[in-house]
Amino acid sequence: MTVAYPPGGGTDLVARALAPYLEKYLGGGAKIVIVNRAGAGGEVGFTALANAPADGYTIGFVNTPPLMTIPIERAAQFGGPQRFELLGNIVDDPCNFAVHSDTPVRTLQELAAYARSNPGKVTVGTTGIGSDDHLLMLMFERASGVKMTHVPFKGSADVRTALASKQIEVAAINVGESLQAIRGGAAMRNLGQFSPARTNLAPDLPTGREQGFDFELSALRGLAAPRGLPGEIRERLVRAVESAASDPEFQAQAVRFFAPLRYLNPAQFEAVVREGEQQFRQLWKELPWSDR
Repeated sequence: MTVAYPPGGGTDLVARALAPYLEKYLGGGAKIVIVNRAGAGGEVGFTALANAPADGYTIGFVNTPPLMTIPIERAAQFGGPQRFELLGNIVDDPCNFAVHSDTPVRTLQELAAYARSNPGKVTVGTTGIGSDDHLLMLMFERASGVKMTHVPFKGSADVRTALASKQIEVAAINVGESLQAIRGGAAMRNLGQFSPARTNLAPDLPTGREQGFDFELSALRGLAAPRGLPGEIRERLVRAVESAASDPEFQAQAVRFFAPLRYLNPAQFEAVVREGEQQFRQLWKELPWSDR
């Protein structure tokens, strides 16, 4: 199972939690090995997955929006979403800004005011160019009329480390990942979740819209395989993914490490990816992100 981000991030944690349940429902003594292939905002791992033999022995996580945004901004080595057989989505994690607990900033409006009084000086760590974190920063800049400085990392674990050591002032980090870090003792404060409504993971954390920022953005993390799987193998994998995602023990684990689950079957997952691709192509026309 290929994970396109470093160990310790949100995708890696879900992959390692899900693997035993996939083994259980695949049966036949199936054994899953996690391989982290980080780099280029997910492109390295996605490429390894797309180029693997379509025989059912290599699967991996694909993450939105990078699955769609990387091919929009450049000639992606993995081609695009059409190179994959989508097997089912597992997680839908809202975007969020977090700051170090020592920082006086407590709301998105206070962050906007701080950035406005320090143009270009507020550093924002993300998981790479074209990631949901990066797009969140750009959309926030546009909505609040501010200018910040982008600092890309290979994965969210690196972003958390940079915030803890105060190398950056703001972490653009998904709610579930941030909550897990806070429970682990990270000196971090969340400012706002960019979901349609407050999530059950963070019922006390106001949404972006509640704080005057009229947009939403989240990250899907789902399983895929190289395009061209034999039908019987594909169906076996799809059934195993659905069963694993529905397993009460896995769901209980997901709650413990703050992974907001949202299972989508392959058709639903593909529809969301197609719709998202159209939205991001339009966003690229309005707010190209490759040079930031």
